[in-house]
Amino acid sequence: MNIDQFFFKAEDDTDFLPIIPINENDEQDKNLVIPNVLPLLPLRNTVLFPGVVLPITVGRDKSIKAVNDAYKSDKLIAVLAQKDANIEDPEPKDLCEIGTVARIVKLIKMPDGGTTIIIQGKKRFQLAGLVEEEPYFKANLHLLPEDLLPTDENFEAYTSTIKDLAAQIIQLSPNLPTEASIILRNIENPSFLINFVSSNLNSDLAEKQRLLEINEVKERAEKLIELLQRELQFAELKNKVTTKTRTEIDKQQREYFLQQQLKSIKDELGGDTNERELSEMRKKAETKKWPDAAKNMFKTGIEKLERMHPTTPDYSVVYNHLDLMLDLPWEEYSKDSYDLKKAKQVLDQDHYGMSKIKSRILEYLAVLKLKGDMKSPILCFVGPPGIGKTSLGKSIAHAIGRKYVRVSLGGLHDESEIRGHRKTYIGAMPGRIVQNIRKVKSSNPVMILDEIDKIGNDFRGDPSSALLEVLDPEQNNSFYDNYLELEYDLSKVLFIATANNIQNIQPALRDRLEIIELSGYAIEEKVEIAKRHLVPKQKEAHGLARVNLKVNDKVLEKVIESYTRESGVRELDRQLASIMRNQAKEYAMKDKVKPVLTVADIEKILGSARYSNEIYKTANMPGVAVGLAWTYVGGDILFIETLLGDGKGDMKLTGNLGNVMKESASTALTYLQANARKYSIDPELFSKKSVHIHVPEGAVPKDGPSAGITMLTSLASAFTGRKIKSYLAMTGEITLRGQVLPVGGIKEKVLAAKRAGLKEIIMCWQNEKDVQEIDSDFIKGVDFHYVKNMQQVLELALS
Repeated sequence: MNIDQFFFKAEDDTDFLPIIPINENDEQDKNLVIPNVLPLLPLRNTVLFPGVVLPITVGRDKSIKAVNDAYKSDKLIAVLAQKDANIEDPEPKDLCEIGTVARIVKLIKMPDGGTTIIIQGKKRFQLAGLVEEEPYFKANLHLLPEDLLPTDENFEAYTSTIKDLAAQIIQLSPNLPTEASIILRNIENPSFLINFVSSNLNSDLAEKQRLLEINEVKERAEKLIELLQRELQFAELKNKVTTKTRTEIDKQQREYFLQQQLKSIKDELGGDTNERELSEMRKKAETKKWPDAAKNMFKTGIEKLERMHPTTPDYSVVYNHLDLMLDLPWEEYSKDSYDLKKAKQVLDQDHYGMSKIKSRILEYLAVLKLKGDMKSPILCFVGPPGIGKTSLGKSIAHAIGRKYVRVSLGGLHDESEIRGHRKTYIGAMPGRIVQNIRKVKSSNPVMILDEIDKIGNDFRGDPSSALLEVLDPEQNNSFYDNYLELEYDLSKVLFIATANNIQNIQPALRDRLEIIELSGYAIEEKVEIAKRHLVPKQKEAHGLARVNLKVNDKVLEKVIESYTRESGVRELDRQLASIMRNQAKEYAMKDKVKPVLTVADIEKILGSARYSNEIYKTANMPGVAVGLAWTYVGGDILFIETLLGDGKGDMKLTGNLGNVMKESASTALTYLQANARKYSIDPELFSKKSVHIHVPEGAVPKDGPSAGITMLTSLASAFTGRKIKSYLAMTGEITLRGQVLPVGGIKEKVLAAKRAGLKEIIMCWQNEKDVQEIDSDFIKGVDFHYVKNMQQVLELALS
C-alpha cells in the first residue's frame, strides 16, 4: 500500500492531503435523494470510492464554479476520474464513464486564494451524457445499484485476507503510522472495507478505476486481494534490499554528512570555487546561440564535469574543452559597413596605388551590399616582400568594419597546427584557425594567412592539405577541428592569403585561391609612400613628431636610388629610421635640427652610396649583356658575360645556373652556329674557340626562362666583336628558329630597369600589353623595343 497515500492524496490541481475514514453506517444515506443531473468535477490523480472521504484542493476555474454552485444548493456533486492526469482542460472524451456521487461535507477558502473541499463518496453512477459544458460540466447520471454482499460463509475469508494483507504491508512500511492498522481492524462493513483499502492502494489510476467499475463485491474483493499480494511482494523485496544494503547506505550517509559539513565550511569561506565556476559556465551557456550539436555536447560535458572530482586528470581536459566552447563566438558576427565611398577613402588613406586590389575589394563589398550575404572569397596577394600585402589586409578589415586577425604560416610543418590535436593528448590545443576565432570574438573577421607559400611538409603531416578544407568556400561552412570535435562555420570569414612565390603553393590549394598579383613600386610611388606614411611613422617612433623637420622629394629619391634596390619599401623604411635616429641624437644634444635635410646631409648620415648606375655602361668590351630577371623579392638586373678562348668548341657555364638557363645557353649557341654566315661570323670559330658563359654573383642560384635573348646577344657580341649598347637591358626566351617568346613578371623587371637607370629595354612583342598596364608616369625616359625574332634583337643591341 502507498505509504504516503494512506494519509495523503493528490487530486485535481492538488497537493497531497489526508484521507479521512468515515462511519460506514451513516444515517443520512438512507434518506438521500440524488437528482439525475448534477455538476461534474473531474479528478486528476485519484478515484473516489463510496463511503470514503477525501479532501480536495480545487484550482481550475470550471471546477471552482461547479463546487460553489453545488455547495450552495444540495451539496451533491458527481466525481469522475480523468483518463490522463496531465490534461489541464479535459474534454468529455477524456473522462471515465463510471464515477461516484459525492456530498460536499465542508468548503474552505484557503489563504492563497484556492478552494479546498472535503467530499464524501455516496453512490456509484454511470455517465449517461453531458447536459451542459459551460460554465462547467453538468452530467446526466445513471445510478448503479447498491453493493449486495454475498450470503455464503466463504466471503468472510475474503475480508479477513484483505485485513491481513493490509496489516502486513503496514508492518513492512516503517513510515506508516500505527493508526492505519487500528483503523483497518475497526472497519466492520465489508463493502466499506474494500472501498477504503482500494482507495489507499499503491496502484495506478487505471487499476483503481477498474476496481470501481466492478459491480460484484466478491469479484472486486478478489481483484483487490490480487493487487494487495503484488504490493506485499514488492514491500518484502524492498525490505530485503534495504536490509542488505543498510551497511553500505550507512557508510554513504556518513560520507554525505561529512560532505555536507565540508560544504557548510566552504560556504562560510565564500563557497566552493569549482561549483561557482560550473554555475557561471551554465549561466554563460544560456546566452550562447549555438547549434544543437554544440548545445548537446556542452550539456553532456557539464554534467560529466559535475560528477567528477576536481583532482582527477580528466577534469581539466573536460573543463578546458567546455571553456573553449563558451569562448567561441557561435553565430556572433560583426556588422559589415556597406559605405563604399568611405571604404574607398580608408583604402586610399592607408595605401598608395594598388588600384587593382582596391577595385576588387570594392566589388566584393558591392555584391555583399546588394545580396546581403555571400560566401567569402579566398583572396591571395602574391608579390615581393615589403610592398604591403599584410598591412593591406588590415586596411580591408578597417574599411568594411570587421575585426582583424593574422595567422603566420611561415615554417608551419605540423598538420595539427591547422586542425588541432585530439583533446585527450597531453598539451592538446585547438588549431590556429579556431584559436584566432576565439581570440578575435567574431565569426566573420578578416583573417590574414601570412606567408602561405612557406608552409613546411614533413613526417608530421602536410599543413597545406589541411588548409584545403579551410580555404574551400564549398566546404568551410563545416570545418572540423580535432580538439573542438564539432563542425564550425568559417564561410563568413574573409580569408586573405599572402605569398611571395605562387609556384611554392600546393597546386590543389592554389586552385582554391583567387590570385591577385602585386608588383613592386616605381620610384615615384616610393616617394609618395615615404612622404605619406614612412616619414611620419619614423618621426613618431623617434620622438620627432613635433619637431619641424622635413624631407623633400630629392632627398627621398637619393635614398631610394643610392641606398636601396628593392621592389618594396622595407629597406627604405630602415634607411629612413637611420636618418631619424641621427636627427634624434642631434636634437637631444643641440636642442635643434635643420628644418630641411639636403642630399649632402643624407650622404653624411648614411655614408657613401651603396648602388650606382654607372656599372651599366657596358660599352667597354664585347660579350657583356644586361638581362632582366624576376625573383621572389621583385625584379632584378642580371649580367651575362661571354668570353672566347682557344679550345675545341666546348662550352662552359658558371654562375650557379639552373637547368632552364643552361638550356637557353645551349639553344643560343646552336642558333648562332647555324646562322653564323648570316651574322658575319666565321663558322670555323665555333670549332676552334672555347666558349665560357658566366653570370656574376655565383652564390645566388639563378634559373628561369627570361635570359634566352640575353644569352644570344652576349654570344653574338663575343663572336662578332661588336659591343652592346650602354644602358640597354632585355628579357625574353628564344627558340632554335630564332623566334622570341614572351615571359612573365614584366612590370617587376621594367621597374627594376628604371631603378637601375637603364634607358632602353628589348622584349617580345607579345609583352607590349603588360607594359601598357604600367602607369606611364613611372616609366618616363625608358624606350621599349618590341621584337619578334633574334635578328631584330641583334640589330637593336649591337653597336
